[in-house]
Amino acid sequence: MTTKSALFVNVGYREDFLNLINHFDSISLAEMDKVKLLNRTDIKFVFHKEKLNSILSEAATDYRVLEIDGVRFSNYDTQYFDTENFKFYLDHQNGRADHYKVRMRSYVDSNLHYFEIKHKINKNRTVKSRIRIPYQERIIQGKAAELLKNKTGLLPEMLKSALRINCKRTTLVNKELSERITIDYDIKYYINKQWHQYPEIIIIEIKQERMRKSEFVQIMRECHLQPVSLSKYCFGIANFIPGIKKNNFKTQILYVNKICNNRAV
Repeated sequence: MTTKSALFVNVGYREDFLNLINHFDSISLAEMDKVKLLNRTDIKFVFHKEKLNSILSEAATDYRVLEIDGVRFSNYDTQYFDTENFKFYLDHQNGRADHYKVRMRSYVDSNLHYFEIKHKINKNRTVKSRIRIPYQERIIQGKAAELLKNKTGLLPEMLKSALRINCKRTTLVNKELSERITIDYDIKYYINKQWHQYPEIIIIEIKQERMRKSEFVQIMRECHLQPVSLSKYCFGIANFIPGIKKNNFKTQILYVNKICNNRAV
């Protein structure tokens, strides 16, 4: 792989990663409104953090980084909801093409909170519905309850808080404003009153209105990385809920453990 800029030679992860993204052109939150992509296709990659800098060094020419108040990453706090018997999780585990995720997400640094429903309508296409809420809580009520019923047919009392995920996210946008890249790192799970941390893992998701040629996908291929079907929510439930059915997630669990243990991916 040929590095496009000498700025990024011999950089390491974390402090150098944050320094590296400072060399990207920036994009404002207002400009990002043109590329919300609430109805989209997506491709996901999961790999060890040590690969991140070389990937980003290749992307600097063609992508801009979201900057808010001079900061180029955001802290996310996401609470997922499911039924008592984990219907949303099991729909995904059992291979149902049409399935949902229900969550409250807080953008910690900007004190913004949303109730969101992600509806996977086929293998690659996701439709996201969301409304602003005043704060994150452990029950679904008001306009959030209305949205839940309208989109899923379920009542809020049928759901419970199932899992919480914290992470940091850096967002890139291509210069044509047709593609958004989210980079999640410092991922932490909170379940059964315990935190579980995955500092080695990077999850990159490439989002487009429709599947088209992507410079970022090409970069990932040059780094010998292949797309991975990994839901952060389903990974957490499969990993931390004793006795739950997880046949279709065993490969993903082994894959993540391999990354954490020997940096092979």
